[in-house]
Amino acid sequence: MELHIHERAQAEELPAFYFDLGSPECYLVAERILQTMPVATEWIPVLERDLPGATDTAALDQHALAATLAERGLQALRLPEPFPFDSAFALRAATYAKQIGRIVAFSLAAFRQAFAGGRALDVTDNVLIAGSACEMHPTALLKSADLKSTVTTLAAATQLAAVRGVNSVPAIWVPATSTLPARVFHGDAWLEHAADALRMTA
Repeated sequence: MELHIHERAQAEELPAFYFDLGSPECYLVAERILQTMPVATEWIPVLERDLPGATDTAALDQHALAATLAERGLQALRLPEPFPFDSAFALRAATYAKQIGRIVAFSLAAFRQAFAGGRALDVTDNVLIAGSACEMHPTALLKSADLKSTVTTLAAATQLAAVRGVNSVPAIWVPATSTLPARVFHGDAWLEHAADALRMTA
């Protein structure tokens, strides 16, 4: 779904990929966004449960998801037990990863832990394994994920996402231009539309 938001973009604003590590659909987008988007895109972890249109992850169509993964040549779906899981700690770890420039590597490793490895990200060790895959020291990750500033940064990112018109994740936010308002493209099926919108304004 495309949503138009009437706000002005700053010159330095990048398109943004909003995601929650507990969402299999976000995993689908994460695995192909680097090849699809024509310009650099900021990865921003948010708490989907705090967005205005949060979806019911428990209602996931597992067969459709598994078929999509197979069509794209990705590893077979293995949902964690239990599922859904609480992604809050993993998102705080992702927020720290963003601060040190490792958001993409960490997020891909975490998504693969959860949905290819079947390891729930509410288990600390599984998050630490994802961090180790991109050379994040376990002690630093644990300490930073629990800092008040990290919690505040994650909450602020989620709030800004809602202000920008992000109702649920995955979502791609495309900044405004001199002739067009900012736009939000929700869902895996709309990733190509977001990419096309950026090509048209390049």
